[in-house]
Parts: sequence; C-alpha cells; structure tokens
Amino acid sequence: MTEHRKTAQTLRSSRWFAPDDLRAFGHRSRAMQMGYDKEDWDGKPIIAILNTWSDAQPCHAHFKHRVEDVKRGVFQAGGFPLELPALSLSESLLKPTTMLYRNMLAMEVEELLRGHPIDGTVLMGGCDKTTPGLIMGAVSAGYPMIYLPAGPMLRGNYRGETLGSGSDSWKYWDERRAGAIDADEWQAVEAGIARSYGHCMTMGTASTMTAIAEAMGLTLPGASSIPAADANHIRMSTRCGRRIVEMVWEDLTPNKIVTRDAVDNAISVAMALGCSTNAVIHLIAMARRAGVKLTLDDLDAAGRTVPVIANIRPSGKTYLMEDFYYAGGLRALMARLREKLNLDAPTVSGNPLGAGFEDARVNNDDVIKTLDDPIYPEGSLAVLRGNLAPDGAVIKPAACDPRFYNHEGPALVFDSYPDMKVQIDDPDLDVTADTVLVLRYAGPQGGPGMPEWGMLPIPQKLLKAGVRDMVRLSDARMSGTSYGACILHAAPEAYIGGPLALVRTGDRIRLDLPKRTIDMLVDETELAKRRAAWNAPPRRYERGYGYMFSKHIRQANEGCDFDFLETDFGKAVAEPDIF
Repeated sequence: MTEHRKTAQTLRSSRWFAPDDLRAFGHRSRAMQMGYDKEDWDGKPIIAILNTWSDAQPCHAHFKHRVEDVKRGVFQAGGFPLELPALSLSESLLKPTTMLYRNMLAMEVEELLRGHPIDGTVLMGGCDKTTPGLIMGAVSAGYPMIYLPAGPMLRGNYRGETLGSGSDSWKYWDERRAGAIDADEWQAVEAGIARSYGHCMTMGTASTMTAIAEAMGLTLPGASSIPAADANHIRMSTRCGRRIVEMVWEDLTPNKIVTRDAVDNAISVAMALGCSTNAVIHLIAMARRAGVKLTLDDLDAAGRTVPVIANIRPSGKTYLMEDFYYAGGLRALMARLREKLNLDAPTVSGNPLGAGFEDARVNNDDVIKTLDDPIYPEGSLAVLRGNLAPDGAVIKPAACDPRFYNHEGPALVFDSYPDMKVQIDDPDLDVTADTVLVLRYAGPQGGPGMPEWGMLPIPQKLLKAGVRDMVRLSDARMSGTSYGACILHAAPEAYIGGPLALVRTGDRIRLDLPKRTIDMLVDETELAKRRAAWNAPPRRYERGYGYMFSKHIRQANEGCDFDFLETDFGKAVAEPDIF
C-alpha cells in the first residue's frame, strides 16, 4: 500500500535510544533498570498498547489478559511492546456522564503517543466513548495505529428469555413502574442481563462505534463482531500485535486511511446496522480530526438512501450481537452492502476494504437482510430542523412507533432531570399519550456533558394505561440501547440560549418526519418576548477540567469536540524536543 518503508535508523523511537549522548544514555539505562536489554529494543519498532482496562470497567475486564495476547503478536513480528494505561471511561459507573470525558481520553492518547518513544500503537477499547476517544487522539497524533475492539458480551438470560443490554433494562423498569413485575423478578433480570465481560450486545453505541471503526478501515477484517468471550477474540488480539509491527515498517499512518471515502463507508455501514444516535456526534468529531468536514446533512442524506438490514435490537426485533456474529458478522453485512461502499478504500490490513469481505457469506438471512428486503427502508437516523432546532436534532425512526412520524401535541417541559423524576410518577400529572415531553438544559454545557437522559420515562399513569412510547424532545443524548420516539441533540442547546429554552408547557409542538422538521407553533413576536426575558443559568463549573470543558466544547451538530483540538485550529504540534 505504501512505497516508503521505514528502516531501523528512521524509526521514531531511535531518537530516544540510538544517539551516543547523555540523554540517550539515561533512556537506555532506565530501560535496563526494568530488566530489558539492548536486544529488546535495538532496531525494533516500539509498539504502545493503550489499554483501557480498569477495575471500574466491566466491559473491558478481559483486557488484563488480552494485552498479553497483543504483546505475544508484537514479539512474534519482531517488535517491542510497551503497555500504557489510558482512561477506561466505564459507561455504567463513571458520572455524571462519560461524554464529559471523551475528549479528555482523546487528549491523553495524543499526548501519551507523542511524548513516548513510540513507533506505532494498538488501541484497546470498546465501551461507548473509548472507541471515538482513542481514535480521535491517535488520528491527531498521526502514528501507525490499529484498533482492537473489546467485543460484545454474551446474550443475557432471564427464565429462558433472551435479554439485551440496556433495551431490556428500560423495558423491565417500565414494567416494574407499572406494577407488572415485583422486586424479586426485577432482581432476577438484574442478575441475568450481563453474563460475561464485553460491551453491550445490542446495537448500542459500543457495537455501533466498533463497527464504524472497522468500516473506516481501522481494524482487521471481522474484528468488531467477535464476542469478547470467544477464543477467536484471543487470536484476533495476537493478529493485531503482529500487524502493527508491519504497519510501522510500511509507514501506514492514519491520514492514509481515514479519508472521505473511509468516512462515507462508515456512515453507510452505520445506517445499515440501525446504529446508535450517538454515532452522529462521534462520527463528526472523528472525521474532523482527520480533516474531513462531515456535517449533519451528509448523515441525513445517507439516512435516506441506505436501508437498515441488520435485524439487531433495538432497531431490529429479535437478535443480538452474538447472533450477528454467527450469521456472518460485519464482513457479511458489508458484502451485502457492497454497492453502497467505496471498495478501494485503504485499511490497516494493507488491503482495500473490499478485499476483507470477498469470501464472506451470510449464514442467516433473518439476521442480515438484503437491500431488497430490509427491516426498515431508510437508514437508522434522520436529522430534523425547525424553530426548535435550527442547527439540527436527531431521531431514530427505525426504533420508534411509525404513528409518531407525523405528530402534534402539547409540550410538558422539565428544566432538569431531578425535576422530571419528581413529577413523572405523579398520578395527577396533566399528561396524555399525545403530550410531548421536553427536557432542557441537558446539552453539552447544560448537562454538563450531554448525559444520556433523552429517553425520558413514560409517565406512570400512562404506563398503567398501556402506553409504551410517546414523543420526547431534549438537548440531551440517549443510550444507543434505547428506543422510542425520542428527538435528541437539539442544537443550539437551551443552556446557551437555544430555542428549547423558550418552550413553555402547553405550547403545541409539531413533528413531521418525512419533511424532517420539528417546530413549536408559537409566533415570532411571542418568541421574541420570551427571548428578551430569558436569563442564562449559572455556570456549571468554576474551576478544574469542567471549567475548561465549558469554555471549549462544541455543540452537538459539530461533534462536541474541543475547539482547540480540531485539526484546523492551529499549526500541527511538532515532535518533542530531546535535549
């Protein structure tokens, strides 16, 4: 793929270890302090393995062992591995939200790689924000890299019924709130929904983003589909270790892989999978780190032309990632999607994308459908605009009731999640199935960090009446495992004076999905009065990382990256001085 090959003398790490001077003496002697010898590093690519394992990250519990498998591959190929820990960003345990820290991980990755004697890197991630965070940082650093996905966990089980991560959490919580199940049944679901290490096994954000990484050419073929507990995952880990060494010699860097064609491939695959709504924010941020100016309009255009063909929950009705793997995995899906893909796009394998699925086959047509017989005729996501979201909002049509595609109803407005929790189970709440639930001040700055609050709970009085979906609108995100008529990422957010801040309870709101519009039916004169009377909320942070976050975070339609980390912000960072 690349004509220029590195030599031992041109390895980046040689700047640390090769010179005959005092500073290199210090580098070599301290390496020897750890028990290494000159033969360990001399003339060999030094490979960083960025490991997001921690005791607080259940999705990556196996990484403590997988890193040894990666090291084995690096040794086999003649490299020298160095494990570097990175933020683990546990979706389930880190508060207030991992989205607050995605950019921190990206910054850490970029600086870890640039500041150490590294020639290439294997990125170990999987849980939601780890994939974009790792890739954003590595793309900005610019050294050869390969992504190793954690893999999905095994199917959940409750009394013989298959359980899906997140999706069945929401389902059974609604049943408990409705009084349909008791505490013992709820605890049995709790014990059975996550049975192994690995990330969520629904088509949530984790499965979406690892598939996007593969479609973008940043993993070896088939890597994103392998269940975490499968022995094939061990073998894939070792293959990644071997391959990254060759990538260093080939000087195969991210700028040669993450092109417009690669980004378009990622979009098409995401749409066909029934992807998480969070893919919008992460894809925009990842693409812009590579200098590709991706917009919401690009994503909406793909959503109109690429059907959903992966029958995986929550967009699908039956299957989970383990079933998807047995049906052929992402390679088989891309084979069926080939007419929508740029087959010549480069990948970390050294071969074009199309070569990675030449021999792929679909083993179950009900799991991976055809373009002529999709589970949803358009793509997973749609972008809405209107006087409520002039810069855009996102909805997942494939995962909501079609009767809401055209809907008008009165707003019921909540200014905070705690405010909503107090009211939502009130039996006297003035709400009907036509009401539009509105949560605001939950965006990038308002949340803070844009938490996954957008799938607002159905009011208890409606649950007891059998209602299981209704239109909900917010400037928050929602979990990729969520479902329903949820309009998300309204931009600009209410916290900075976006139109969502002007909505009042009782205002009529109209959703027209075919026209891609979302509006409050309030005249401009009244809106101008409300705007003049609006007062900005107090700052969320007065110091620390949160203060920096608030000063530099972009809005949802721009990918929520920090302004100073975007590629076109300033001159590229030079290699570190070694004096």
